[in-house]
Amino acid sequence: MPEPESDLVASARGEEGRAARPFSWRFTVPLLLGSALNPINSSLIATALIPIAAGLHVRVGQTAALVTGLYLASAVAQPTAGKAAQVFGPRRVFLTGIVLVAAGGTVGGLAQDLTTLLISRVLIGLGTSCAYPTAMLLIRGRAYDAGLDEPPGNVLGALQIAGTATASLGLPVGGVLVGALTWRSVFFVNVPVALIALAATLAWIPRDHPVGRDRTLSGVASALDVTGILGFGATMTALLVFLYDLPVAHWYLLGIAVAAGAALAVWELRAATPFLDVRLLAAHRALTRTYLRFGLVMLCVYVVLYGLTQWTEAVRGLSESEAGLLLLPMTLVSALVIAPVSRRNLVRGPLIAAALMCVAGSAGVLLLTSSTWIGLVVAITVVFGISMGAASAGNQTALYDQAPPQQLGTASGLLRTFAYMGSIASSAITGIVFHTHVTDHGLHLIAWIMVGISAALIVMTVADRSLYPRNPENSRACHRR
Repeated sequence: MPEPESDLVASARGEEGRAARPFSWRFTVPLLLGSALNPINSSLIATALIPIAAGLHVRVGQTAALVTGLYLASAVAQPTAGKAAQVFGPRRVFLTGIVLVAAGGTVGGLAQDLTTLLISRVLIGLGTSCAYPTAMLLIRGRAYDAGLDEPPGNVLGALQIAGTATASLGLPVGGVLVGALTWRSVFFVNVPVALIALAATLAWIPRDHPVGRDRTLSGVASALDVTGILGFGATMTALLVFLYDLPVAHWYLLGIAVAAGAALAVWELRAATPFLDVRLLAAHRALTRTYLRFGLVMLCVYVVLYGLTQWTEAVRGLSESEAGLLLLPMTLVSALVIAPVSRRNLVRGPLIAAALMCVAGSAGVLLLTSSTWIGLVVAITVVFGISMGAASAGNQTALYDQAPPQQLGTASGLLRTFAYMGSIASSAITGIVFHTHVTDHGLHLIAWIMVGISAALIVMTVADRSLYPRNPENSRACHRR
């Protein structure tokens, strides 16, 4: 009869098992659940705006602040959460975000006025923004510990599906929740999901390394670069509010954004641990181009989400729920594209395909009229679904390769910030063109704008030599830094 296994041998075998299978479902499920909350919440509110206005006795136009509030909070919070995760540990920041989501959902569900609802949306935006950059850090650390030489494509693909492709799910889900329950359900639904994610994270995500107890308050502030975070927040807030208010141009806001951005650049060049590493962006131009590419693709995608949805409701007479259902194929197709692209760690081919699909989809929008068969609308959303999936997977893999490991949290958050900038720019475009009323002519004008953006995207992608097939030795060195 064999002797019982010693604790040391059993522990060693357990470690070998984890190394052989570092990304078990226990590790990935909390990360995917947390990452899905932000994109779903960004669109979940759309079907509840009119019921909220009626329930709180305010104008429908005032409820738009609930959309703006989450986007502004998220655009600033994504890289901030990444920076905090680099200082305090990704698991701690991830858990903090989940708690904020639960608090925001509770506050919103019980709110009796619009101001309280706005506070709720900001809390949800701050909380959900912690998920993606911390997940990228946790995955990077796990891959390094397992000795992986290549990005864990399956895991990154699943993260991208959860963090991007789920955006359009908010519309039909919100419609069902509001129809079956009340508008309060779109806030309360965050609470059970957050509690599940909290329990799963506490149980299955390994603890961070201890934070040094000898750190002073000034030392923490310096490590976080609080001044840089505040400067970035001021710059982004002024710029995004300027875009949101278009076609009414408040030029003083643009001036504030430019001045704050210039002051931020000067400060970051002198900071010991800069929040926004200006030298990094200047030296790693490939990373900067990755941000621009992703922002431009998401601009086109969100024009479809916002502009095409408005057109189908105003011109084709579809209800909000029906318009939302039209976007479901887009979500499904993008998820189907992300999976194989990420699994193979492909970059250049998918990014070129994404740009070409943007041109094809934009040209398709030119064919739409009030009498067009609705199947063509679905086909166009499918084309943009391919573009979104290919761009999401390709740019995420590029970011994973290009960003210095010690700055991956902030870099990942900035990728999402550029996606929000694309989203807000798309809202500005549709707001200007559809300022008075929604028409076929206006939709075609938007299509021509998208054709121009897509053409620039093709040139930028094809000419980018950093996207050529990677040298395996260079990649191995990068991932072991």
